[in-house]
Amino acid sequence: MVADWPILSLIVFSPLIGIAVLLCMPGHRSNWLRTTAVAASLVPLALALWLYAEYDPAAGGAAYEERMTWISVPLNKEAFGSVASFRMEFQYHLGIDGLSLPLVLLTAVVAVMAALASVHIKKRWKAFYLWFLLLETGMLGVFLARDIILFFVFFELTLIPMFFLIGIWGLFNREKAANKFLLYNGLGSAIMLVAFVILIATAGFSAEQQADNRTFDVVYSGSYEALHHNLNDPQSYANQPGGGSGADNPYRLTDGMRTALFVLLLIAFGIKLPIFPFHTWMLRVHAEAPPSIVMIHSGVLLKIGAYGLIRLGVFLFPEQAQQWAVALAALGVVNMLYGAVLAFVQTEFRLVLAYSSVSHMGIVLLGIASLNEIGLQGAVFQLVSHGLISALLFLIVGSLYERTGTTRLPELGGLARPLPFMSGLLLAAGLASLGLPGLSGFIGEFLALLGLFETQKALAALAVLGVIMAAVYVLRSVLGITYGPLNEQHAALPDARLIEAVPMIALMALIVLLGVYPSLVTDTLQQSFGPLLDTFIVREGG
Repeated sequence: MVADWPILSLIVFSPLIGIAVLLCMPGHRSNWLRTTAVAASLVPLALALWLYAEYDPAAGGAAYEERMTWISVPLNKEAFGSVASFRMEFQYHLGIDGLSLPLVLLTAVVAVMAALASVHIKKRWKAFYLWFLLLETGMLGVFLARDIILFFVFFELTLIPMFFLIGIWGLFNREKAANKFLLYNGLGSAIMLVAFVILIATAGFSAEQQADNRTFDVVYSGSYEALHHNLNDPQSYANQPGGGSGADNPYRLTDGMRTALFVLLLIAFGIKLPIFPFHTWMLRVHAEAPPSIVMIHSGVLLKIGAYGLIRLGVFLFPEQAQQWAVALAALGVVNMLYGAVLAFVQTEFRLVLAYSSVSHMGIVLLGIASLNEIGLQGAVFQLVSHGLISALLFLIVGSLYERTGTTRLPELGGLARPLPFMSGLLLAAGLASLGLPGLSGFIGEFLALLGLFETQKALAALAVLGVIMAAVYVLRSVLGITYGPLNEQHAALPDARLIEAVPMIALMALIVLLGVYPSLVTDTLQQSFGPLLDTFIVREGG
């Protein structure tokens, strides 16, 4: 039933309906604007939940594909003989599978919670919610795009709203944070575009024989399916050593070129993830952006880097992923230990959480580096789990900052007395972050490390130190805020209001649910990595 609807397009573009309504509303009605933004963000959440319930992992997501020609540019046919048509073609192609479905639902959930948390925004409400909903459209589109040019358009669509959301509504150094965000992510986008252009000009080239067996339909395509097929088909132009007359094949991708493309994609998505040493821009964003936007940035935008690395790096270049597996695992260990050590010495709670994100994204790299089903499932589960946990932590940070005017650890303490509800949830979120069994953080870490232990035991053992250190820096900061001497200025602080408590409870409930019933995510992933793992088996057997 749901397959008969253009549900993927509705999920991606339904926030634009909210934008249209907001444009017709007066800018001084903050409650109206907030209610409209929350309602607009609820639509993709409802559709994503519907799709999640209808999705059959065994059948895959082919029933939910939406495809039409988006850009078609005729090219000069004189370059080839016997050519019926010669064009460059990019498609509006959306698709869903077990890899992207949990991330789409995560995006919709975090967007709704962030819209509720935007109660703390004090100025230019209309512009804020317009950029907010445009950002949500870009994030949803990234996870559903199946054409690399469409992927690039949605990816870029996330950068513009984030720049303004940080630069206008952030804290004291918001302009510097916004500029650094745009500089680093713009550089990553440029590197990504170079890789995409090379892919289209080589693996994107195909020539299909027409029914008359004499003419060909020649096309350059950005379709993910076409790229994946041509990169793995021994008969495709990308894998042929030369032309029939012995001339060089301009479409051939040599092993060296494939490695170069994999490295370009690793750098481009590594900046977004972020991988050390490309992480400094992220620290400024976490420290200066408004809490509701950091919820989205830490909860969703960082996950785009890991998703792109898996979808476009590992899936398109499995042989290069195997060759670089040790390097990926080493980078993951560096991320874990570096983030954990620096999180321990911070006196600003926002920076503790920022370095914690660096450390937890290291766990994702470890799961990817394992290149087995357990580790890859752990990597994706960690993306979903960390998205929920970090969103909850920054939601609480925003509420604390509104009440106390600071998030510096030396200036906070004893808040369990005036703020028992928020302090209890902060402690629970901290326990989830350090990987306490029974909460979602444990499942992602366990699966990623278990998968890596099968292939790289030494690095897996070293990574366990990062898990141990997480308990130290999380408990140090969380217990320092909730217990200890109470600042008398904070003795009469009000606890969470209803509009704050609802998203806090919802996020905590999801963290507990995934901790005790992880199959909600892992069941959708079971069929996603089969073709990739079959490729590894064939290569090893060959």
